[in-house]
Amino acid sequence: QVQLVESGGGLVQPGGSLRLSCAASASIFSMYGMGWYRQAPGKQRDLVARISSGGTTRLADSVKGRFSISRDTAKNTVYLQMNSLKPEDTAVYYCNRSPDPFGSWGQGTQVTVSS
Repeated sequence: QVQLVESGGGLVQPGGSLRLSCAASASIFSMYGMGWYRQAPGKQRDLVARISSGGTTRLADSVKGRFSISRDTAKNTVYLQMNSLKPEDTAVYYCNRSPDPFGSWGQGTQVTVSS
């Protein structure tokens, strides 16, 4: 079973930037699209960005113009570059297959945007 390990979160002030990384235990990006999801306290987990197996990217309206998703297939790693962060971006961020996430999720990485 593929393992996914997210990293790169932290505390950042509004307007700041972070880059999240998701390392996969196997070379899966040529087979599957991958996505970054986030879950704020008391809310459902939502998809915010995805990259298809062919490299096409899509972003949720709430992050368009601020976030970008990319991958390094040689490193089996997917990235989420987050700029112009807002307090409402505060959440635990996860990566997983998109669509149709794997049944097992990683531990996620906490992003807190606060002054």
